[in-house]
Amino acid sequence: MKRILVALSGGVDSAAACVLLQQQGYEVGGATMLLRDGAESEAEDARKAAETLGIPFYCFDLQKEFQATVIEDFKQMYRSGGTPNPCVVCNKKMKFGAFLDKALELGYDGIATGHYAQIRQQQGRFLLSYAEDRSKDQTYMLWGLSQSQLAHSLFPLGELSSKAQTRQLAQEAGLDLAKKRDSQDICFVPDGDYMQYLTDHGVIPQEGNFITAEGAVLGKHRGLEAYTVGQRRGLGMAFGQRAYVLGKRGTDVIIGDNTQLFSDHVLVEQVNYIPFDCLTETLRVEAKLRYSAKTAPAWLKPHQGGCELIFDAPQRAVTPGQSAVFYDGDIVIGGGIICK
Repeated sequence: MKRILVALSGGVDSAAACVLLQQQGYEVGGATMLLRDGAESEAEDARKAAETLGIPFYCFDLQKEFQATVIEDFKQMYRSGGTPNPCVVCNKKMKFGAFLDKALELGYDGIATGHYAQIRQQQGRFLLSYAEDRSKDQTYMLWGLSQSQLAHSLFPLGELSSKAQTRQLAQEAGLDLAKKRDSQDICFVPDGDYMQYLTDHGVIPQEGNFITAEGAVLGKHRGLEAYTVGQRRGLGMAFGQRAYVLGKRGTDVIIGDNTQLFSDHVLVEQVNYIPFDCLTETLRVEAKLRYSAKTAPAWLKPHQGGCELIFDAPQRAVTPGQSAVFYDGDIVIGGGIICK
């Protein structure tokens, strides 16, 4: 690949990816996806970065596609009692889906992003592996990528040893955003109040009861969508002791103590495997169930409609809707959505 279109977010990582690719001799362009109202300021930061670097710049209005895929999945997952991870959906459907399609239509050979991960080739397969800087690794968010998507993608920052190097690259290139703070929130819920976002966008909270694991009613809750597994604060009522959300049953929210939050069996659906097309035998893996979690040793077994993880030690607050990602050393075996 020689002509690469970089997905410019308006942040330092994607801009530094442009700088690295230019240094490596690629013909580089930059583009931003307009995904929601109010994204114009980020697009302007991206445009200025492209101007400073002397590269062509494009702006793709993909608000309808974003609404139909990422936002609708986000809303539906909460309605069904899960806790979604919209960044995973956005990566597969938008950045490495609609954005990649646009790049290829413009005559580029592929795309690059500011993700911290690496792509390798082995025995005819494209493999996804940890970034050199494990503290910044983002492979957890990329498990859904297909062989075709990986074949047309580059992650220039994956080989850097620290975020300080990223900022230095941007600074040396004269980019104003070299010191811009990293974004930590969901892009379309910048204040973190996802419940307000849901109600503002047509989701009517489903009323029900707080119950014990045995089914005893403890009181009314304010809406199924307002709670996630492991939550302790913001439950809206006192239970006489420290209480946590254990799960959901219909429109009821199950409450219990911390010891009841642990499980060693996890069922996973919508699975994507990367080194191979399907799982035919039990594998020994390391797996993680949240972006910020550490990996833990487990057995990965084929299961009807997906796979099953059996952990050596019980894991806390396993949450339907979140991603389970499996590793063999530094290689991503695959991932899927936790369903039970």
